[in-house]
Amino acid sequence: MGVSGCGKSTIARHLRDELGLRMAEADDFHPPANIAKMSSGEPLTDDDRWPWLEALARWTADQQATGTSTVLACSALKRSYRDVLRRPVPDTYFLHLHGAEELLHQRMQGREHFMPPALLHSQFETLETLQPDERGATLDVAPPVDVLVRQAAQLIRPLIPAGPGTTGG
Repeated sequence: MGVSGCGKSTIARHLRDELGLRMAEADDFHPPANIAKMSSGEPLTDDDRWPWLEALARWTADQQATGTSTVLACSALKRSYRDVLRRPVPDTYFLHLHGAEELLHQRMQGREHFMPPALLHSQFETLETLQPDERGATLDVAPPVDVLVRQAAQLIRPLIPAGPGTTGG
C-alpha cells in the first residue's frame, strides 16, 4: 500500500517472483471512468473507489478459496479501504511503502502512467497510515529496490502458508 510512485508494483512483482505468490495490479481493476477521471487530473472520490475495492476484495477471496497466497499492489490509502480489502481475508498483511513527497514526485515524472504527478499531493492528504491494530509494517522507500525487496520478503515469507500456489513458508 502507499501513494502513487512509492514502488508498489515493482516490489509486488519481485515478491511474486521470489515467494511464488499470485499477483494483481489494483490499477487493472479500475473501470474506464476512474482511469479517465485520474488521467484528467481529477482525484477519485470514495464513491468512485468502493466498487473497485470490492472487486479487489473478491479477487483475493477467490484466490484464498483455492489456497493461493497473493500480493496486491494497491494504494489502500484509508483505513476504511483496507477494511474492505481485509473483510474476506481477515489476516491480510499490509506493507506500507512510504517515502518523502518530493522523492515520489520525482519518480512519478520519470514514468508513464495514467496517474499524473499533480495528484500526488492529494494522495498524501488522503493517506491514513497503518494503525497499531492493523496487521502490517511500514518500509521507507528511499533505499534501492533490492534492499526493499529483501526487507519485504523477510516480513512476508513467514506469513505464507505451505500449500497450492505457494512456495511454502
